[in-house]
Amino acid sequence: MSQYFLGIDNGGTVSKAALFRTDGVEVAVASRKAEILEPRPGWSERSAEAIWQDTAAAIRELLEKAAIDPAAILGIACTGHGNGLYLVDAGGSPVRNAIYSTDGRAADIIARWKQDGTAAKALPLTAQCVWPAQPNALLCWLRDHEPESLAKASAVLFAKDFTRLKLTGEISAELTDMSGSSLMNVVTGQYDDAVLDLFGILELKHLLPPIRNSHDLCGCVTPQAAAETGLAAGTPVAGGMFDIDACGLASGIVDEDQMSLVSGTWGNNQYIARTPLIDKDLFMTSCYSIPGWFLMLEGSPTSASNLEWFVAQMLDGITPPNGKSSYAHCDDLVAALGDPSPDTPIFLPFLYGCNLPAPAPGAFVGLNARHTRQELLRAVYEGVVFAHFTHLKRLLQFRPAPACIRFTGGAARSAVWVRMFADCFQIPIEIPAGSELGALGAAIAAAVAVGYFPDYPAAVRAMTRIARRCEPDPSRNDIYQQKFSRYLATAKALAAIP
Repeated sequence: MSQYFLGIDNGGTVSKAALFRTDGVEVAVASRKAEILEPRPGWSERSAEAIWQDTAAAIRELLEKAAIDPAAILGIACTGHGNGLYLVDAGGSPVRNAIYSTDGRAADIIARWKQDGTAAKALPLTAQCVWPAQPNALLCWLRDHEPESLAKASAVLFAKDFTRLKLTGEISAELTDMSGSSLMNVVTGQYDDAVLDLFGILELKHLLPPIRNSHDLCGCVTPQAAAETGLAAGTPVAGGMFDIDACGLASGIVDEDQMSLVSGTWGNNQYIARTPLIDKDLFMTSCYSIPGWFLMLEGSPTSASNLEWFVAQMLDGITPPNGKSSYAHCDDLVAALGDPSPDTPIFLPFLYGCNLPAPAPGAFVGLNARHTRQELLRAVYEGVVFAHFTHLKRLLQFRPAPACIRFTGGAARSAVWVRMFADCFQIPIEIPAGSELGALGAAIAAAVAVGYFPDYPAAVRAMTRIARRCEPDPSRNDIYQQKFSRYLATAKALAAIP
């Protein structure tokens, strides 16, 4: 009888369940779109219970599609977006809506921490910049504006921790996710009173659950969860991991030689090393899923979600030809324009946040009457590439350029977009096999947790492969460098406008 691993990915916009054979081959996928709630300007929330119901529905659909005996699933693990805040009570029920990782309500707190030196004092311990949707800032905001929620709360969780809780009934945190939250000492891998005291939340330490490793067994599927999902009660559930780690593993990142790029709601650009890098010019260092390794990340919410906005706002009502998806139609429109042009407008992909020292707004700049919707669409593609290039250049201050970059996320499905990344970066781009790489990374953790493979490197060798490679075109280097310079100059000019 065939055997399988289940990976669950609660991402920024979609909750997905994917089933994999023990060799990593994807068998079936099911998903549900997550609803983002915006009760006030700058706020971004989700119903945690609705996310669970969507996840359970996706698992039921997956099992029906795959037509397998649920008992053939050897193990399960979850991944998901990092940061934000999922507060639960002692019984595991949410005390309020989950706060999502693009939330901005705590911006004033972050500004104060930067101005009064708190952020600089915390950096040697947390190894990361502070930003509004991290739980340290959100806990401060709730303490000041919504103390009744904290009074009901028993634990701080993240997206995948809440799903694991619903599967197993057990409350715990997990190292990779927690190490990206500014709630712990990344160097020691432990909670640290000095960190909490710096942020003024030491009295909330009781909300921090025990930390487990991504490959630890953290319970089994309960009878109730089995009834809701169709899974077999008693199926082992691993700790799971931060989605950046999951995509790293699924990309085959097990040493310093390579880099990984994830293009989704957030644009994440990363590499791993045995020594943590702590620098004010680096966005974040966190603990990697492979014990003894650290993940260095440059990221921001400046990636493929900008295309989702464009499709919703600019292509609404347009039916793609030949039954194609809206996104495949976008690829066709951009590809039809041919070579990159200096005449294309500049798009700043800052609709959900900015990745420059002086924040600039999202914008199209350089429009004239002859520009078409097609050219605006190409500008969106290029703007996202330039946002990632900004992060890549920061990372290359600290290490040599890699021989290739492994690319995952929504944009990795677009051949025309991948071509732009390769030509702008002038580095070969490799696309790992499979459509749900985050879920594959989680499945790899499940495989290690149940002992099917002895460690992560062995599991990665067995369960990952490269589907295709895109070599850069040197003849396009000059025009992309010129356009990138215009992009930066445009952002700087707009940032100066109050």
